[in-house]
Amino acid sequence: MFLEAGGPHNTPHFHAYHGEQVGVFSFDPVAQIAGSLPRRQQRLVEAWAELHVEELKEAWELLQAGRKPSPIKPLS
Repeated sequence: MFLEAGGPHNTPHFHAYHGEQVGVFSFDPVAQIAGSLPRRQQRLVEAWAELHVEELKEAWELLQAGRKPSPIKPLS
């Protein structure tokens, strides 16, 4: 997640990268809303997001307040 210039976004989301591909995912509910990832990577990102919904919400709120969020553990 990154804070982008131009004000807050309407839909809380994060970006996931796999090589040159990028997927954009909402987390309330967890769903791919833009971009594309290979199906396997998409499913892994969705599983990770389901496990970390509360942390993602907290990170989003911190970013909207102009603060840096803590890292969220990767899927292991």
